[in-house]
Amino acid sequence: MLDELRIQNLGVITEAQLPLSPGLTCVTGETGAGKTMVVAGLGLLFGGRSSRAPLSEEKIRLEGRLHVPEEDSELSSVIADNDADVDDDGTVLLARTVSSAGRSRAWLGGRSVPVGILSEVSKHTLSLHGQSDQMRLLSHLEQRQALDRYAGSEAAEALRQTESLYSALEAAQDKLQRLKTDAEKADREVTALREGLNEIETVDPQSNEEEELAAEARRLENSESLRRAAQGAYATLTGDETTEIAGAIDGAAEAARLLEAESDHDRQLESLGQRVSEANTLLSEATVDLSSYLDDLGSDPHRLEEIYERQAALKDLFRRFAPDIEGVLSWADDARRTIEEYDNSDALIAETDAEVQRLTKEMAASASHLRQLRHTAATDLADKVSAELKNLAMPHAEITAEVTPRPAGRGGCDIEVDGELASVGPDGADEVSLHLRPHPGAPPAPLDKGASGGELSRVMLALEVVFAGVSSPPVLVFDEVDAGVGGQAATSIGQCLATLAKRHQVIVVTHLPQVAAFADTHLVVSKDTSGTVTTSGVRAVADVDRARELARMLAGMPDSHLGVAHAEELLAQAFKSK
Repeated sequence: MLDELRIQNLGVITEAQLPLSPGLTCVTGETGAGKTMVVAGLGLLFGGRSSRAPLSEEKIRLEGRLHVPEEDSELSSVIADNDADVDDDGTVLLARTVSSAGRSRAWLGGRSVPVGILSEVSKHTLSLHGQSDQMRLLSHLEQRQALDRYAGSEAAEALRQTESLYSALEAAQDKLQRLKTDAEKADREVTALREGLNEIETVDPQSNEEEELAAEARRLENSESLRRAAQGAYATLTGDETTEIAGAIDGAAEAARLLEAESDHDRQLESLGQRVSEANTLLSEATVDLSSYLDDLGSDPHRLEEIYERQAALKDLFRRFAPDIEGVLSWADDARRTIEEYDNSDALIAETDAEVQRLTKEMAASASHLRQLRHTAATDLADKVSAELKNLAMPHAEITAEVTPRPAGRGGCDIEVDGELASVGPDGADEVSLHLRPHPGAPPAPLDKGASGGELSRVMLALEVVFAGVSSPPVLVFDEVDAGVGGQAATSIGQCLATLAKRHQVIVVTHLPQVAAFADTHLVVSKDTSGTVTTSGVRAVADVDRARELARMLAGMPDSHLGVAHAEELLAQAFKSK
């Protein structure tokens, strides 16, 4: 329940404090005084879309104090999750500001919160109905959602299951279509991949082969100069027998012998002799290696030609597939994997198609179950709304709620449900339409075809009364729900709202004295045009002041004794009817 509402700089209301009490609160006032700003203020306070503050004002400011019932665990969770403070009296303060630049801020229990948190609070607290809601009631989508809401938790669970199955079915169908489309391209792509892979496998490139080929080519291209260098080095080390010129090996051996002969006289010569001897050993080993090198050094022009051809083959692969051998090998690995995937595509298509068929059957069963729940709820809802309409001066009116299969081709996917092809979406396979027969003899007609404004107002109110016993939040707000209604029908609406207010806090903006007479709290929005700018304020009225306001609403004569007397009689009748 709301204790109070403070409004500052909203429309023509410069500043106002509205005391809100249990039961029925009616807000009245002259046309243009700003009655609707009260509803707009509540909408903004509970997270509604904001408008800019007037350029002449700094900010729109809204505050409200809300009772938090101990048994409302969901609302308590929202408050606790945002570290908001509940006061000792069990209330929490909500606040919101909107600047002239359109920037908005929100607070819950003294804590700054995103505006969306106020919307979360609203879900558990307040239901707001305006004339635009009457128009939305003409939408078959709104009518289906209303029926699902009335159908309760079992229907809500069936709807969640249907939504989940539809999402899975849609994904599986998309995958199947993609696989089939890819399969059509597979032949061309696989042929190209196989050709490329065959070329690579024919050449059979090896890791680091390019560097090894380049080194071998350089050796073969310079074989003669390499041979001369190796032979010269070998001769220098071994000497020349024909000229009896000693080589470096013999010279080293003689040097080691001379040093060793005198090593007994000087240890330093012994060390030097050992080093020269080691050098002689190394030189001897080098001559062996030089000899092997000369034996292996070839100048086969055919081998060099083979290397050139091999390098050309590798360069062709680099030109077509990748800039180096590692890249070519990687391309080949990717091609093998892709070909394997394509080779397995038939099995994957069959597997995915089986998944689509399974999900289709489950979707059909879920949609059928949801349809049955809707049929059951539709009958019960129609009976109860029709009964309420009798209390709203429509004694012979009947409401019917028709649940029909959605024709194929209306979006979603077309599957067979209960033996009939229907268009199935995340909301099932049904269309829901509320029909009104206002009096006997008249054919039932959809609300969007035959209901007048007054009839539509009463149908919406009757629905809200029925929903109040099912899942309505504790605070209900109506903005001119009595539009297009007068006479006895207006009194019936007042009586209905008063009955609804026994279980809920009901706030109504009305222009009908018959409705306002039933109020437990009567607020009047009055405008002041004494200055250059028109402003409005809000005040609670009772006793004589209330009778004067009703007299103004009845005949525009707040100062007429006859008008006041008529108003007092209206108040007395309303009091007896409560």
